[in-house]
Amino acid sequence: MSGLIVLGLRILLALALYGFLGWALWTIWIDLKNTGLQAEVYKVRTIHLDVEIKGQPPFLRSFSQSEVILGRDQACDIKLDDESISANHAKLSFHQGQWWLEDLESTNGTTLNGDKLTTATVVTSGDEIKFGNANIIVEPGEKPDIPG
Repeated sequence: MSGLIVLGLRILLALALYGFLGWALWTIWIDLKNTGLQAEVYKVRTIHLDVEIKGQPPFLRSFSQSEVILGRDQACDIKLDDESISANHAKLSFHQGQWWLEDLESTNGTTLNGDKLTTATVVTSGDEIKFGNANIIVEPGEKPDIPG
């Protein structure tokens, strides 16, 4: 009789173990699925920059990377040929679902909509960034608003 009880307990223990493993795998799968959905929500939104520098033709650049460096240095994403602009002047970065502008401790500073930038600030459609002789209009979104 004790042999049957031990066998029954072993079978119950095996079922409990397989149930626990199934539950653990199910929980991991649900967590990975939710993480994937969150990653889709936080995809970097494209940003379009309409750049004008005195004495140079204006140009439009679009970026879908999470960080855009503006400055005079060759390594910058937008290279601006102007002596009043620092080598690495400002940075646009995408986080928390928004584009943020930050001055990179430039010599002459950066303004956003006429206000001197002292800390990282959220930029929205139509915002105007100025530094040196550069004037940049920001258009976050999928398509730039190009006049006909």
